[in-house]
Amino acid sequence: MARINFNQIFNRNPQTGAITPRAMVRVGGVTFGTGVTFGAGVSFSGIDLSQFINNDFEVDVEGELFVIKGIYTQ
Repeated sequence: MARINFNQIFNRNPQTGAITPRAMVRVGGVTFGTGVTFGAGVSFSGIDLSQFINNDFEVDVEGELFVIKGIYTQ
């Protein structure tokens, strides 16, 4: 497990708020990659990642896949 900041996993367009993963990401049972763009209100396994843009994540790194296991809120 590793503690990785949101900005190391995702790119965020500050003008539009659009978020895209930098590599393959898995949240719960949902896996998505660089071709996916999303914004506020879109949930992956019940988690709206846009609410955590300044947070660190608990991540398993499996090759080029980031498996998000948790979110640090403080």
